[in-house]
Amino acid sequence: MAQIDESATASESSIEQEVVMTSQWQTALAGSQMLFVAFGALVLMPLITGLDPNVALFTAGIGTLLFQWVTKRQVPIFLASSFAFIAPILYGVQTWGIPATMSGLMAAGVVYMLMAGFVKVRGSEFIHRILPPVVVGPVIMVIGLGLAPVAVNMAIGKTGDGSAVLMEQSTAMIISLSALVVTLLMSTMAKGIFKLVPIFAGVVVGYILAIMFGQVDFSPITNAKWFGIPNFVAPEFSWQAILFMLPVAIAPAVEHVGDILAIGNVTKKDYLKKPGLHRTLFGDGVATAAAACFGGPPNTTYSEVTGAVMLTRNFNPVVMTWAAVFAIALAFVGKFGAVLQTIPPAVMGGIMMLLFGTIASVGLNTLIRHQVDLSKARNLCIVSVVLIFGIGGMAFGVGSFSLQGVSLCGLVAIALNLLLPRN
Repeated sequence: MAQIDESATASESSIEQEVVMTSQWQTALAGSQMLFVAFGALVLMPLITGLDPNVALFTAGIGTLLFQWVTKRQVPIFLASSFAFIAPILYGVQTWGIPATMSGLMAAGVVYMLMAGFVKVRGSEFIHRILPPVVVGPVIMVIGLGLAPVAVNMAIGKTGDGSAVLMEQSTAMIISLSALVVTLLMSTMAKGIFKLVPIFAGVVVGYILAIMFGQVDFSPITNAKWFGIPNFVAPEFSWQAILFMLPVAIAPAVEHVGDILAIGNVTKKDYLKKPGLHRTLFGDGVATAAAACFGGPPNTTYSEVTGAVMLTRNFNPVVMTWAAVFAIALAFVGKFGAVLQTIPPAVMGGIMMLLFGTIASVGLNTLIRHQVDLSKARNLCIVSVVLIFGIGGMAFGVGSFSLQGVSLCGLVAIALNLLLPRN
């Protein structure tokens, strides 16, 4: 009898181990799927701004792991490149270079951490009082509308600033509009997991067309090594870049609150209480600052991944741990980064026409969803001034320092909201 019992126990133990191994493989597979969902938007941001996509993959993985550490791995969310920083990074890289821009992005991460401290002391209502919808809405609209010329220039075969022609216009428009149409169709007509990867689908179709038109140079792929260390860039202190980037953190910080509420609605948990908004916001700040230490774009919580969580009903935060591990591993594949860098600007231009318009629409929806009454003179003044300052290119400068774009709009919106009478 004793031998039979021991044999039964060993058999049960073996079955349990097999179940655990199967569960781990399923979780890892789900993690790779989450990275696939986030992939298109993740690498598009560094390609637009001139940063290294392999570094972006690495910092997305590191940022997600740091976020999980701060939040005690309770929130099933993935962090990656924030589109709100595209315009400031483009300006920063052109003006001060990548290392100096990274110091500004580190400072933006510190702003998140300070906001987290205020939230812990004063409660989450603190953010809503300082940054109400009438402030956040027009600032987000400026982020999208201010980048419209960049998208159009790239879509017609020019550089982002329109200073040089990279491709014959008719060819560029065939490629860019095809990528745009595929992205639109996938966004509106696709079902299941395919509905979550419209950017990826648009890039693939545009890239194939570019190859057919002979517009892709494969030499970077040939010259690249299969495995190598990403081109990390250490930040260099620049007070001009820091002052320029600080106000930019306003819009992503408020978007973060919305993303945390969204994932909470999906999983039926209140993450504002446990682990707490102060922890999630601090984790976002740590991830952004860490990304800047390596030369990567700032991180933010990804709405695409929230959609994937809702679709798959897999609420296990370990899935995001696996997604982060896969992102870090992929960052060291040199051939992969070289393939991304061969994507012609026209392909990205087609995607960006929808992407930047979507950002502007998010700002407009912020005003609508919160029923901001523009018949009131106070609200109308704030929105109007911010939009004209941002789209018109208003700038204030003292010596070598210049404040413009999203940074200026953020400060102006906050100032007007605090100074204008409420009655």
